[in-house]
Amino acid sequence: MGEISVSGEHLDRLLADSRRTHGASYQAAFSELAQTHGGRPVGEIVPLLRRAADRALLGFTARDLHEQAEAISAGRRYVLRVKVT
Repeated sequence: MGEISVSGEHLDRLLADSRRTHGASYQAAFSELAQTHGGRPVGEIVPLLRRAADRALLGFTARDLHEQAEAISAGRRYVLRVKVT
């Protein structure tokens, strides 16, 4: 399980929100990768997650991204605790 702090005014960077006017949320990118990259090597998934996190201006650690990639690769659920600041 991971944890991240996000400002309340920037929750759209993390969560899918139909009111967002541009770009994709990290949640949407993660979901897409989970659908298309299950069973793929973790090393292939991590850079894609990093790119999505960078686009969303989210500060996931390398360890966070590796854990997320492992979950996607194995087809496991990933739980992320979000602290709204």
